[in-house]
Amino acid sequence: MNRVYFDHNATTPVEPEVLEAMLPFLSGEYGNASSIHTFGQKARAAVETARDQVAALIGARAQEIVFTSGGTEADNHALFGIVEAATGDRKHVVTTAIEHEAVLNTCQALEKRGVGVTYLPVDRDGRIDPNALRSALRADPETALISIMHANNELGTVQPMEAIGQIASEADVYFHTDAVQSMGKIPIDVKSLGIDLLSLSGHKFYAPKGIGALFVRGGTRLRQLLYGGHHQRGFRPGTENVAGIVGLGKAAELASKSLAQDATRIGGLRDLLERGLLERVRDSHANGGGAPRTPNTTNITFPGLEGEALVIALDLKGLACSTGAACSSGAVEPSHVLTAIGLSADEARGSLRFSLGRHTTAAQVEFALQVVPPAVEQLRELSPTYRKTAEAR
Repeated sequence: MNRVYFDHNATTPVEPEVLEAMLPFLSGEYGNASSIHTFGQKARAAVETARDQVAALIGARAQEIVFTSGGTEADNHALFGIVEAATGDRKHVVTTAIEHEAVLNTCQALEKRGVGVTYLPVDRDGRIDPNALRSALRADPETALISIMHANNELGTVQPMEAIGQIASEADVYFHTDAVQSMGKIPIDVKSLGIDLLSLSGHKFYAPKGIGALFVRGGTRLRQLLYGGHHQRGFRPGTENVAGIVGLGKAAELASKSLAQDATRIGGLRDLLERGLLERVRDSHANGGGAPRTPNTTNITFPGLEGEALVIALDLKGLACSTGAACSSGAVEPSHVLTAIGLSADEARGSLRFSLGRHTTAAQVEFALQVVPPAVEQLRELSPTYRKTAEAR
């Protein structure tokens, strides 16, 4: 069976060029990047090249890139690091109700330490109101950090970053963004957007799992989380994952070259898929479609069924998609993102995310349009809830 993969927001395949760049550092080039002999110098040079490549993708300076184990560590470091380094009464954080758990759970941990956290609501498309952000900033205790994701992992919705950055600058508050889902999909310039800290994860844009980075603007007061050696200017001690870092750098280089072309092509396929499903599946509707989105993501509600059952049914037919964040797969509760935009618990449970990628083809989209509608109808026939609703109409 030929399988079609529409779950790129969960993870992406490692590009052949990325793997090729990594291979030497998994075998012959095994030096420790902190060693001063030739073996170590070659590893160090590769790490610094990757640092340049990642920095170039987001308009940063190389020395502002700190390599991490992934997006979760980067988010934790940004939130804990800023709050713990804050002076005086700066013990307040502003975030949103639709952040990834890597931010939400960190905020909950901060609350247990006595830090105030404001969770901004979002509109039907998953966007915040900049005026609500401005009103949420506090003077007593002072707000230390605004942490708002660039693009949502379930909806693809892009936040009004320029406005957020301007508000943060005017209030003299640090601005962190979780850019895990936007990296390599839409342009990012940390300077023009006013971003002070940015989290990214390699496996979301064709690099391996277990490697990510945190952008830390020069001069930012950030406390380290880990203690050990003096690696990465003391921000993140521990022997560098040279092969992973090289892969991340190569993926960033590839994204820099193909971002615009990929966005246009993938966006066209996403729109084709979305329109086709809405036309062919009764009562279906797209979530977040009224706002700017990453070009690869569509989230669609199919009332009258359980999303998990539809995911399984589609997988048996050779199509991989998801009900939302991979980190929450199997959760009993409905998606916090979908309920935050106003969906009922039943609607949220009946929603699926289709996320396309660099190698998605028109033929694969057509395959999805052939298999999804009958799978939905078959499950609806087994749903007493949907039958009652249909009969009432």
